[in-house]
Amino acid sequence: MPRVTPPAAAGVPLTDWPTAPVPAGTLVALAAAVALGVVLGALAPVVVFRLSVPAGTPPRSGCPRCAHRFRPGPSGWLRVGSRCPACRVRAGPSSGVTCLAGGLSFGVLTAVLPGEPALPAFLAVAAVGVPLAGVDLACLRLPDPLVGGALVLAAGGLAGAAGWSGATGPALRGLLAGLAGAAGHLVLALAPGSRLGFGDVKLAGVLGLLLGWLGWDVLLLGLLLPHLLAGVAAVVLLSTGRSRRDQPLPLGPALLAGALLAVALGR
Repeated sequence: MPRVTPPAAAGVPLTDWPTAPVPAGTLVALAAAVALGVVLGALAPVVVFRLSVPAGTPPRSGCPRCAHRFRPGPSGWLRVGSRCPACRVRAGPSSGVTCLAGGLSFGVLTAVLPGEPALPAFLAVAAVGVPLAGVDLACLRLPDPLVGGALVLAAGGLAGAAGWSGATGPALRGLLAGLAGAAGHLVLALAPGSRLGFGDVKLAGVLGLLLGWLGWDVLLLGLLLPHLLAGVAAVVLLSTGRSRRDQPLPLGPALLAGALLAVALGR
């Protein structure tokens, strides 16, 4: 078997060794995806603030300081930034954090799923995932309107991808994976002493639908990584005194982050 000589040993500087250039179209698509994620992330703080209420309570209708009323209809929900236009008090999470989350998730998905017909479905759920994580962090809830919207976007996007590409196998696998993800978390939620909510069960089903499209190995990673991330976060919070042993912690952000990480590692 012929011996392969490393470039440096052969007298060729590593800086001169030929490399495959990244296509310009790929860089443009990646930049556009990051920009879109940042813009959608900028719209998240108002949604988070209005929906961060106890279950069964109507969404917030105005500023907590000056009682400035939100506009009725979509314009009252789709507003850039997190500060009240009247008194400038911040309502909801920092827009810098939500913009970072949106841009990062869109960038990672676009980078690891180039040419994937189901990419729009992944991006749509990632867009909904930013306010979902914010609401769960604020009040330990995953509101049904957001989870239901994510389900519609995921199912519709995968159905469109299957119809366009003819990939019925991944679509069927995604359906079974979604049911498996929801069923597995339902068992955990019904276990004695469990702190999982049914919002976590529903979100696990939605994410399983997407992860199953990519493969069973990606689904397995997506089911295990969230609980590993949540465990690490719990240990850190307990060790720093920011949480108590009897204090429930949100699982939604870990489910979303674990799914994103599973896609990146699995692909």
